[in-house]
Amino acid sequence: MIANYHTHTFRCGHAEGDESEYARAAADNGFEILGFADHTPYDFFDFGPRDRPMRMKPEELEGYAESVRALAAEYSGRMEILLGVEAEYYPKYFDRLLELLRGAGVRYMILGQHFIGNEVGEAYCGRPTDDETVLDRYVSQSVEALQTGLFTYFAHPDLIRFTGPSDVYERHMRRICRAAAAAAVPLEINLLGLRTGRNYPDERFWALAREEGNIAILGCDAHAPKDVWHPDVEEEALRLAEKYSLPVLRTAELRDL
Repeated sequence: MIANYHTHTFRCGHAEGDESEYARAAADNGFEILGFADHTPYDFFDFGPRDRPMRMKPEELEGYAESVRALAAEYSGRMEILLGVEAEYYPKYFDRLLELLRGAGVRYMILGQHFIGNEVGEAYCGRPTDDETVLDRYVSQSVEALQTGLFTYFAHPDLIRFTGPSDVYERHMRRICRAAAAAAVPLEINLLGLRTGRNYPDERFWALAREEGNIAILGCDAHAPKDVWHPDVEEEALRLAEKYSLPVLRTAELRDL
């Protein structure tokens, strides 16, 4: 790997390490590009204060942006450092989110659809479910997100943990593959999921991606500096891509906000 666009920091509440530690780890391992995509703040104004340990607070965004920009200047000429976020697509709040991110000078977003609806009152999509309605909503919301043209790539698109019939899974998830192909949005093979034995990458999904002509990209999803790169996990991800004849991008074409 020479580039990773999926890097978190302590601000999200479930990761460790500051930006400088991640940058040092990436540089030591020969990376040419390091993109920070910590979990975006979201203002849920209609529901009052929120204290869920999964994303930075709105008031932390400015410090996050300043820290990444300072690192970009420090590493200029050695490694490109990019300011991004990982964001869910919540229709009710999306325009407000874009205004917040643009005001902070955020360069790019990757899509990480952890919840459906507008999150509040909804279950985490990685929990097992055999409810086709949940699957359909996850897919429909992801397709709508892809059609905005604002996401650089789709992180762990196979996060949804559907335990119902495989033909139902395939019928719905194929829609994500088709929408991503139509929008030329790469799909991420998530190295954190591989390394920790999660339900993703889901080979059912990647078989569909082969049939629909999708392009893959590797994402470290690093939540600690030591996890910026694991060569054995990268090799496993590339074997998965080879198994399903998926081209793998080494660098991403950013979709500016």
